[in-house]
Amino acid sequence: MNSIELNKRLDLLDYLRGFALLGIILVNIIPLLSVKLPEPGTIDASYWRFLYLFVEGRFYTIFTFLFGVGFYIFISRAEAKGKKGTMLFLRRMFVLFLFGLIHVKFHPGEALTIYAVSGFIILPFYRAPKLVNFLFGLAMLLALSLFSAKIFMVVPLMLLGIAAGQYQVFEEISQQWKKVAIFTGIMFVLSMVGLLYQYQLSPTVFEQLGYSHSYKMRQFINFGITIGPIVSAFYVGLLVLLLQIPPIQKVLSPLKSYGRMALTNYILQTVFMLLAGKVLNLHGQLSYTQSFYLCLIIVVFQLIFSSIGFCFFRFGPLEWLWRMATYFERLPIRKRDSV
Repeated sequence: MNSIELNKRLDLLDYLRGFALLGIILVNIIPLLSVKLPEPGTIDASYWRFLYLFVEGRFYTIFTFLFGVGFYIFISRAEAKGKKGTMLFLRRMFVLFLFGLIHVKFHPGEALTIYAVSGFIILPFYRAPKLVNFLFGLAMLLALSLFSAKIFMVVPLMLLGIAAGQYQVFEEISQQWKKVAIFTGIMFVLSMVGLLYQYQLSPTVFEQLGYSHSYKMRQFINFGITIGPIVSAFYVGLLVLLLQIPPIQKVLSPLKSYGRMALTNYILQTVFMLLAGKVLNLHGQLSYTQSFYLCLIIVVFQLIFSSIGFCFFRFGPLEWLWRMATYFERLPIRKRDSV
């Protein structure tokens, strides 16, 4: 693969990472700032239902899958340069785990520690045949989805990401748009069927919103987790198709910078949410719709910050530290220093 094709593939993955971050913040703010439960029949209740139908378990799934793709690309590129890819990856996961240990003190339930541990677990599968990774990952994902075991779905999603890298799914994808369109169409039909059924399960009584152990609430949330990978696949396919249209790609270009700085922006989301909660005394005071407006402000700022940042710097700040700790060498962060 030449450098232009590689850059196009990496650009697409950055777009997808940026897109995933847009949804992750909408879900993470709810427990982080103890957003108030909505009153039934209100806009807040409708937004709550929207979150669990279209966001919860969808964007996190995309982010996790992309981690697996990145896993494969990282080791492959390292070995292609004559470096010890496995050793570098182990070091990379260790540093990510350290980031996660710090982050989890402020954001319980964060993903970095889970990703790092899962990275250690799936490392042997890098050498496994691509068909084995695909079938094993798919079988595990189906089984765990049926049991709504969200946290355990991380490993099979990463395995499918590795398989996608092995099958070179994202290479020359612009020439495979018909296949992508068919895949997206199938996922759309399956998603609509699943979402319509999940909608029928949605609780409408306030008391049901207040008790996470109520039967109807469990049904609604668990079924959402079950169909999550299908809805996520539809989102990915649709975005890939949209990015083949130059004007849309240009409009969405800030997502690429947002995704290139995924680690920094993921952690900064937590920082900004906690700062807003502390400085503005928002903890336990926000409604669901107000939480959306706060997320919108944070995301717009981050999109601008990321886009401007890459005009002058080669990496995001945490990505820079992550790379130096992985390679044990000092890397120039400013573009003019690398010329």
